[in-house]
Amino acid sequence: MIERTVTASVHGRYLLEERSAERVLVGFHGYAETAESCLEEMLRIPGLDRWSLVSVQALHPFYTRAGTVVASWMTRLQRDHAIDDNVAYVQRVIEDLPPAQTLVFIGFSQGAPMAARAATRAARSAGLILLGGELPPEIFGDPHVQMPPTLLARGSRDEWYTDEKFKHDLNWLESRTRVARCVFAGGHEWSDAFREAAGEFLQSLE
Repeated sequence: MIERTVTASVHGRYLLEERSAERVLVGFHGYAETAESCLEEMLRIPGLDRWSLVSVQALHPFYTRAGTVVASWMTRLQRDHAIDDNVAYVQRVIEDLPPAQTLVFIGFSQGAPMAARAATRAARSAGLILLGGELPPEIFGDPHVQMPPTLLARGSRDEWYTDEKFKHDLNWLESRTRVARCVFAGGHEWSDAFREAAGEFLQSLE
């Protein structure tokens, strides 16, 4: 058997809450979530009246057992190709938006490594917010990677993004950029404490 790879075009979608052309926050949802769920969480971050919000839907939709359409960013299968496809996709989203003076990426869970890839490969970023998700492994091996100021966050009871992973990412980031940290009482989730920290971080970039 011979396995071959071909390039295919697919259509993605994103949601835009337009408030300012100068400051844009671009969000990436977690596994089995949607652009709508991510935007709903982003809208609850305080102090973003002067920020436009963008929520990007992953390119791989599927049904839950209840019949709801959700999406995933990638699987182990053809992972490197999926990474390149996703980075190109994010670049197209950014190109579709008015040029922003301050561009920040935020990601939750499976969306966190996507946000990191966007901030380092897709566009020049003023900041990066990662919640409940680790840095992608390919970043550690790139000697030329430039990390923007970063907020790294997890819930204290998060069994997926563990304290060990959090400390590993934190130590690596602190040697390369300005890092704020947020550890809140909770699990693998958004929380009010995180939203407060995210709002303060974004205000520091204005």
